[in-house]
Amino acid sequence: MDHVTEKTIGQMVADNYRTAQVFKKHKIDFCCKGNRTLSEVATKKGLNLEILLQELDTVQAHGQGDHLEVASWPLDLLADYIEKKHHRYVEQQIPILNQYLDKLCRVHGDRHPELFEISELFKASGGELAMHMKKEELVLFPWVRKMVEGIADREPLVRPHFGTVRNPIQMMMKEHDHEGERFRKIAELTNSYTPPADACNTYRVTYSLLQEFEEDLHRHIHLENNVLFPKAETLEQQTVH
Repeated sequence: MDHVTEKTIGQMVADNYRTAQVFKKHKIDFCCKGNRTLSEVATKKGLNLEILLQELDTVQAHGQGDHLEVASWPLDLLADYIEKKHHRYVEQQIPILNQYLDKLCRVHGDRHPELFEISELFKASGGELAMHMKKEELVLFPWVRKMVEGIADREPLVRPHFGTVRNPIQMMMKEHDHEGERFRKIAELTNSYTPPADACNTYRVTYSLLQEFEEDLHRHIHLENNVLFPKAETLEQQTVH
């Protein structure tokens, strides 16, 4: 039990993504703040550690999902997966959600002024995420692929212009933190994506899409912070001389 409670929550989710259900239920951030141990989180949030462990055991007992397979993929394949699944999803959903939010602000903004702040926060997030993903696609991910090739070819690599992979990784993690904070604020303003009593269908669809966007972002950030990034640092030690 000591071994489990001292494991970081990010590593627990990397080992079995089903554990994320428990962390979401207790509003525990496993992606941006995944470097905390289970015992640290329980103490800080005033949660019963025994109950947490029982809930984690229960969800893990239901079997393994494809998350385990994804977490064990070669890093170049994982980078491709993140780019094609999560980056493309973000790019597709941002204009759709911006359009819905603009309409809600026009139609319901007088009765629900919080919509203006939600829209402003999401637009800021969309702009930041677009730049963030381009940096990953043009700088970080190509270097990850090059390191994987270096291992296959058994040839040492020359250090990249950014010195070490840890430099762009630290920048990406800081930006992940900013998005995590922004979506915590959006979740608060939307009452955890609960539409008000007078909500029309568009209102309900928008909140549902926002929640789906946040959940995808959590999964996206988790795969990078807790799986891709630490493995990339280890890989660099093996390939760069």
